[in-house]
Amino acid sequence: MPADQSPVPTNDHSTRSATPRIALVGDRSDSVLAHPRISALLPILRGIDGEPFDAHWLHTSTLADDIDLSGFDGIWAVPGSPYANYEGVLSAIRTARTLEIPYLGTCAGSQHLLLEFARNVCGLANIEHGEMNPDGEALLLVPLECSLLGVEDSVTVLPGTRAAAIIGAGPTTERFFCRFGMNRHYQQVLQANGLVISAVDADGDMRIVELPGHPFFVGTLFQPELSSDETWIHPIIRAFADAVATHADERAPTAVG
Repeated sequence: MPADQSPVPTNDHSTRSATPRIALVGDRSDSVLAHPRISALLPILRGIDGEPFDAHWLHTSTLADDIDLSGFDGIWAVPGSPYANYEGVLSAIRTARTLEIPYLGTCAGSQHLLLEFARNVCGLANIEHGEMNPDGEALLLVPLECSLLGVEDSVTVLPGTRAAAIIGAGPTTERFFCRFGMNRHYQQVLQANGLVISAVDADGDMRIVELPGHPFFVGTLFQPELSSDETWIHPIIRAFADAVATHADERAPTAVG
């Protein structure tokens, strides 16, 4: 078993409690700044009744296409690409989307959200990520014109979106550690199939994406974990945690007697 990997919880509904379970999908490493920051935030997050979350780091090398993640109440694809098994990450995202499990993708997690949606909803079966195949003919994720590695940048949240309900519409400053973004050539087809770009940069490029009608399906190109600490948690992470807790509460066995 790879380091920092937790076993996948059982899918036995008879043994479930209301303890919210989160799958942290990514190749855990202290060299990735976001990973220890996420680990430090987890003890602060609480469910509806104040219970702590049960979080499991899932190394992507363990994510087979048929792995059952339905025992989780939330799936968070964390930064740190290229992943050891990016197809496994796409499978986890598809599980979250189709089973309506709350999903948060930060940085690489948002890029792979776009890739999964393009392939499995938009029918762009041959679409690829430029980090894995820079010479591919159909690249959904391409190098940013200006690298966002370790910088803060302005983001405009668009009104009427879920992101606006969480953060507030208008400009905000977010922390990035990113080199790839969405190829705007494919923006129209993604939007035509239901994906919403809910925040952009000064040039109109995607910075937050969401799927309406889903309990929580949000990707941020920035890393909200980097601006969070033990005293303040970014509203996007807090909203994800609330959705996870709600999911856990809804699937908890009903008391009898």
